[in-house]
Formats: sequence, structure tokens, C-alpha cells
Amino acid sequence: MDSRTKFLLLVLLSALGLGAGQLAAKDREPQPVEWWEPVTVATGNAMVGPWEMNDSEFHYLDDATPALTDDGDAVLVWVDNQAQDVFLQYYDDQDQPRFGEPVNVSGSPDIFSWLPRIQVADSGHIYVLWQEIVFSGGSHGGEIFFARSTDGGENFSEPLNLSQTTQGAGKGRLTEEQWDNGSLDFVLSPEGDIYVAWTEYEGELYVRRSTDDGESFNAAVQVVADHDRPARAPALAVGTKGTIYLAWTEGEDPQANIQWAYSTDGGDSFDLQGPVHTTDGHDDTPSLARDEVGGAHLVYAHSSIGPNDQAQVFHAHLFHDGQPASEPTQVSQPTTGTESARAPTIDVDGEGQLYLIWEHHPHPGSRAQGLGFAFSADGGKSFTEPELIPGSDDPPSVNGSLQGQMGHKLAVNSAGGLAVANSHFRLAQESRVVMIRGTMTQ
Repeated sequence: MDSRTKFLLLVLLSALGLGAGQLAAKDREPQPVEWWEPVTVATGNAMVGPWEMNDSEFHYLDDATPALTDDGDAVLVWVDNQAQDVFLQYYDDQDQPRFGEPVNVSGSPDIFSWLPRIQVADSGHIYVLWQEIVFSGGSHGGEIFFARSTDGGENFSEPLNLSQTTQGAGKGRLTEEQWDNGSLDFVLSPEGDIYVAWTEYEGELYVRRSTDDGESFNAAVQVVADHDRPARAPALAVGTKGTIYLAWTEGEDPQANIQWAYSTDGGDSFDLQGPVHTTDGHDDTPSLARDEVGGAHLVYAHSSIGPNDQAQVFHAHLFHDGQPASEPTQVSQPTTGTESARAPTIDVDGEGQLYLIWEHHPHPGSRAQGLGFAFSADGGKSFTEPELIPGSDDPPSVNGSLQGQMGHKLAVNSAGGLAVANSHFRLAQESRVVMIRGTMTQ
């Protein structure tokens, strides 16, 4: 059974009444974040036809991801699969949109554009990275595209193809017949340099860097090239001392561990460090954020059996000298015994406080419904009890991420403001993109 058939079956199972569980129990301690009412960013159809490459009738909105400025402005990008493009909307700190109609970033209406990432520089320039399903001659379509706006999102540059490959860039392979799209990431350094990472279906992992505000990029640096154990789901962070951290997991291995490397020469070379922690289980979808002493915080999903079994989110701390600071600790805590936590995203504010969200699955085999959340005020030594972000679930709708759970749905600014993006999908009825803000209460 291929991945798209599995997806359709899981959507139907979820629509039959699998709820979001009881992650937010009423008798738990008050949480440090006050959540605002969700804002509906866009609505669309909810139809998924058979896979016919770029002629497929995929009529739904998906893959929302946010950025947040220190002034409290929020910028969201998402994909409209019916239009086959990436779109953007800019909101002020009172959730008023800047543009009457969303801005088209990708401008390629005959080619699917999936799972974008967004960054906003201190200058106000906006950068967007995404996977475009270009068939360049190989067995799998995929190229990595980048565009920038220097006028606050009103206009974007002609997209740059950063991958230029026939090997299916942006594919994160688990097995020959199972993979996720959106196997890419990018980050800004304090100096404004842009670092981009992606994997290919055959297993290669590449990094590119721009030192001129995204006008051009250096030659791609190949970090991994292993067709038997393909790299998957890269994550990037730049430490306060300028060290570049890179984490990923591996496909074709039911006992995959999170691998990592770091660079002290601006990404020209990487020192491979091996696994963060070795277990008999399966580790997947890492996410990185800088810490305040030069290292990085890592979160990932761990399953004790294999990639499709029940999973929970773990946190580890990486020193800047290449050594793990501590053993990984479990953050998510199921309350019903069947809940699964996958595809985490971590971010940090100006005080070094950590914010963590993940895809909440009521059962291991169900589609995600809602987003879990936890917070750490002590650099990851402890986290608050998990909660379900209010408004992130909408039963019987399921979360989006229909092309792969490798999106980034969380943004945090230096003052501890939060913006969470999610997409909802209700088969044959409606798809929606929503934004939920959060404000610290402590």
C-alpha cells in the first residue's frame, strides 16, 4: 500500500470520530501562556484525487508556517494545492492583515509547491523556502526554491532553484515506498547569513549559505551521501558563538537514531558526531534551537518499536564542543495510554526560555488532531505538563500536513510572544489555515 492510499484511509478513520484525547486535563497547574482566539487566515476545498503528478486534483489548503517579529507582527505562509502555489499574509500585532488578498510567493501555478519555511530578518526582509515538485528527469520530483521580499512581503524576487538535481530534493525517505515531503530547513545567523539544508530521496544531505541577503548562495556542501541509510528531516540552528548545528535522522532503518554534526567555519565543512543517543527504537523529525551558552536544544519523536508505532517527544541539550549535555528526557506524557506525539518544533525567546509544540495523535494509527504544547523556564531541565493548544483541534477535522509531517508550526520572538499555525482538513467539506497567538502570563 503506497503512502497516499494510507493517508486516505487514515483520514477516513479519523473522520469516523477519533477525538483529540484528553491532553489538557482540567486539574493541571495553570499554564504560563495565555492563548488568543484562533484567526482564520484562509479557507478552501478539501478534495484529494488520485496521484497524477502535477495534474493531480489536490484541492485543499495546507502546510501553514509562521514567523514573528520582535514588534509582534506575524507573517504566515501556506500552500494552496488547487492553485499549486505558496501564499503569504502579514498581520500586525492586533491581527489585522496588511494585504487585501494573500501574496503569491512561488508563482508556478502548474507545479505543486509544498511545505514552505519562513524567516523574517531584523531588517524586515522576508525569506521563504519551499519544495517544488519539479520532475527533472529522475524517478522522484523535487527541487528546493528560495525567494525574498525587501518590501515587507508585498513583492518577492524570482525564485532561485537551490538544488538543481534529478534526485527528488525535499524527499525524506523512510523506505522505498514511504517518505515525507518537506525534508528541508533554513535558519538565519545573528549576522544575517542564511543557511539552508535539504535531503534527496536517494539519501544525500546538502547545506548552502548566503552572505548577501539571499541574492546568491555558495556551492552546495554535501554532508551525507548514504543510499542505504538515507538522510531524512534535517534541522538547523546557529549557536550564540556562531557554531552551526545540523541534525537529521535516517531512513531504511527501524532503529534509526538522530545524527548530528556542527560547523565552525560558516558551513564550509561539518564535523560528524554520530548519534545523539542510541536506542533500539526509532527516532525521527528532529528540531533545533540555540541555547544561551553556545550550544543547541534538540527535540525529536521517539518510538520504542518502529517509525509507525506510538511515539513521544524527547529533549536533549547539545554542547558547543560536540558533546551531549545530558541524556534525552521525555517531554510529552500521554494521559489515555494511546496518544502519540510526533513532529515536534522547538523555539526559544530572548531569555532562553523554551517553547515546544508537536502533532497530537489520539491513537498511533490516526491522523493528528490538535497540537501539544510544553514550556521550559530553566533551559530544558524541566518542562510544564503538556497541554493541547486551545483552538488547534477541530474534530472531526484532522490536522493538515497531508504531504508529510515535517512542517514548522511555531514561531517565538525575543519577548516571548508566540504564533502557532495549523491547517485543518475535513474530507469533502473544507480545509482551513488558522493562526493562534500566545502571550506569556508570568
